[in-house]
Amino acid sequence: MQAINRRALIGLVVAAALMPGAALAADSKNQGYLVDAITGNVVTSSTTGLCVRTSDWTPARAVAQCDPDLVKKVAAAPAAKPEAKPKAKPEAKPEAKPEAKPKPKKPAMVNVELKLSVQNFDFDKSTMRDDQRAEIDEWMTKAWKGVTLGALIITGHTDRLGSAAYNKKLSEARAVTVKDYVVSKGVDQKLIFWEGKGFANPVPVTKFCDNKMNRKQLIECLAPNRRVDIEAVGQKPAPKPKPKPEAKPEAKPKS
Repeated sequence: MQAINRRALIGLVVAAALMPGAALAADSKNQGYLVDAITGNVVTSSTTGLCVRTSDWTPARAVAQCDPDLVKKVAAAPAAKPEAKPKAKPEAKPEAKPEAKPKPKKPAMVNVELKLSVQNFDFDKSTMRDDQRAEIDEWMTKAWKGVTLGALIITGHTDRLGSAAYNKKLSEARAVTVKDYVVSKGVDQKLIFWEGKGFANPVPVTKFCDNKMNRKQLIECLAPNRRVDIEAVGQKPAPKPKPKPEAKPEAKPKS
């Protein structure tokens, strides 16, 4: 059956070549070659093996299968250039950290203990006189220069006249008077410690005060005991060492 169809097709091809308007030619409109409607393959001659051309064939319609000589060899497409690799961005250098400024060296410090005894409080009184306040002012201005205060110890005292209980309260009142005054001068009261000791710690020189003296003389003799002792404890910069004198070169002996 296949052979019969083949022959029939060949006859049709010949007829198509002679009669451009035939049905097969119409089916092959715009085709350069006759195509098998069933297989879709180009029909070839059983004797010559040549492709059967239609009336529409032109050299421009030539295909390599049938007319390789007419078909221009398609130039091989140029190999695609490899895509240029993007240039690697240079690694960002870490920002240079600013050099830490050297911490200033703290000056060497030395401990200091500064003492003042404000004596001659008026008999049986806890108030201060102007001369006593001036004495404290001068001491704080001169002796405390450059000192960082760590603590201020204030101790009140009395003479031996009167009862121990009374003098204890009087000595405390004197200590508070001085405490309040130095606070008014800017001293932090958190740094102040105060107490009253009555007549427990008399000044040594007053041992010569005899009770046989009349009262006025005895009160005057015991005046150094009516006092407030102040002790300041703190630090201040150590004095700079003195530069050593340069050694003089030895004199050459005269020749």
